[in-house]
Amino acid sequence: MKLKDTGLSREELKKNVEDYMIYLGERYDMIADTASGTSVYDENGEAYLDFYAGIAVSSAGNCNPRVVEAICKQAHELIHASNYPYSVPQAMLAKLICENIGMDKIFFQNSGTEANEAMIKLARKYGTDHYGPERYHIVTAKGSFHGRTYGALSATGQPDNGCQKGYQPVLPGFTYADFNDLESFKAACTKDTIAIMLEPVMGEGGVFPATKEFMQGIRRFCDENDMLLLLDEVQTGWGRTGALMAYMDYGVKPDIVTMAKAMGGGMPIGAISCRAELAGTLAGAHGSTYGGNPVCCAAAYAQISEILEKKLAENARETGAYFMQKLAELPHVKEVRGKGLMIGVEFEPEVKCGDVKHACFAHRFLVTATGHNTIRIVPPLTVTKELCDEAIARFSASICDVSA
Repeated sequence: MKLKDTGLSREELKKNVEDYMIYLGERYDMIADTASGTSVYDENGEAYLDFYAGIAVSSAGNCNPRVVEAICKQAHELIHASNYPYSVPQAMLAKLICENIGMDKIFFQNSGTEANEAMIKLARKYGTDHYGPERYHIVTAKGSFHGRTYGALSATGQPDNGCQKGYQPVLPGFTYADFNDLESFKAACTKDTIAIMLEPVMGEGGVFPATKEFMQGIRRFCDENDMLLLLDEVQTGWGRTGALMAYMDYGVKPDIVTMAKAMGGGMPIGAISCRAELAGTLAGAHGSTYGGNPVCCAAAYAQISEILEKKLAENARETGAYFMQKLAELPHVKEVRGKGLMIGVEFEPEVKCGDVKHACFAHRFLVTATGHNTIRIVPPLTVTKELCDEAIARFSASICDVSA
């Protein structure tokens, strides 16, 4: 539905939102009417260069034709089935994912935070089933972000900011350790620790990639102590970092991994995937009405097929390296961090990333701000070096606007 189809003016539509929707945060002052490829168009047909991709979602491009076709076709055949019968899109997607990421089993959820909830539940139930009722403790990273539902929120290592503030007491059994510090994680573990849970690249926390030494050290430590390695790849998964799943670049394999965002091409879907010996833990103890929805699975099958066939992970690696080099040359940039096309640009203290984000919007360039005075850039993985050059021009102009 477009604005012109409603009979409302721009201001009347905005007033509907103000009158009837709960305010959760600032919006861009635009109506996203249509989108295609690396562009989002407002109600007047003005194009915005999209370098946030719906927050790392539209990785094969906005309204990818293959995804759109799959959604339309499936919606005409079967919209919902629940998990009682078999359904073709779900079965096909399960095989496609497991065979391509080297995991054994999968269960579908509706979002990234739900996938992380399921991963926490699986790890804790496995621990208490196999080792006794006290074996449920999980260590996560300070500054991490795992979602906004209660278990995922409790796992999020940000107890002093808006993520957890006001929601205490959070779920017990979590301890936070210093990211990229193996000794800090070892010290945080006890005899009751069943798992370590990590993002391969901390996203909301400021776009900090894990080092290979750290990830491999954590894997060895988990193996030595009968603990599980849980990887939250909700944001990093499906080509974003230059590998199909980020763990493939680190030479480690998790016991359980979550995914969402890019896998659905814009449709709400997430998943947990795990080793075969863990999978039976949830039998009769977990479920989802909408998880594995046929339309969402059909969209995800099309999206992942597109990522694989178009080699978008490889493009993310090559184009991301080029883009990061160009970004580091911009004025007032303190540091550029990231992997592939998951990039954080941290500014010197005198330039505020929130101001830069607003200036970027004025130049019709869409990005998001995150922790550590950092702009997060996560464009569609179809982006070219030429579009990166255009982004650099708009970004540079935006920085100049706020630093003049």
